[in-house]
Amino acid sequence: MTIKDTPEEWEIRGTQTPFVGKKTSMRTDEVVMPGGAVVHRDYQVHPGSVAVLALDDADRVVVLRQYRHPVRQKLWEIPAGLLDVPGENPLHAARRELYEEAHVKAEDWRVLADVYTTPGGCNEAVRIFLARGLSEAEGDRFAVEDEEADMELARVPVDELVSGVLAGDLHNNCLVVGVLSLVAARSGEGLDALRPAEAPWPARPFEA
Repeated sequence: MTIKDTPEEWEIRGTQTPFVGKKTSMRTDEVVMPGGAVVHRDYQVHPGSVAVLALDDADRVVVLRQYRHPVRQKLWEIPAGLLDVPGENPLHAARRELYEEAHVKAEDWRVLADVYTTPGGCNEAVRIFLARGLSEAEGDRFAVEDEEADMELARVPVDELVSGVLAGDLHNNCLVVGVLSLVAARSGEGLDALRPAEAPWPARPFEA
């Protein structure tokens, strides 16, 4: 048996969009179950996101601390952002987010992992990149506002982040998946064996 997620779509008898927000919306689908029953499934419609695990030459990860209102916490995270433009190349978006949030650029890019954050209630797909060969970005820093105006920036050793994840001290989905994927890749075929940055992403097809 091959352990691999596969595309499938059950019959939808009807759909409604009771709420439309600035970036996301809520949808209710009437889905036909295998036994023939029709049930309602509510979920958030999301454009998708990218995240960047930026690793420097001292084996430290670029992280930021930001207030997240839904969970009422300041979370340590890796740079991330929405795919605002339909069909946008995720690598281009990841480079932009690393510049805007950390004022850093990278020479070497790979794909660490592709995940659905909460597939039971949201269709958000996230591509997590590994960025190496870091250096300070040129030009002025990106102007921040709202939650980002209170953001803290740091570089934390990989081992310290792993310990924080396993101790239950770090909770951001992309940070957790990114750091543990990094450790797994190192213990396997190595970081250079990771997928290239332009690898296909069926969940969010993009233009080259």
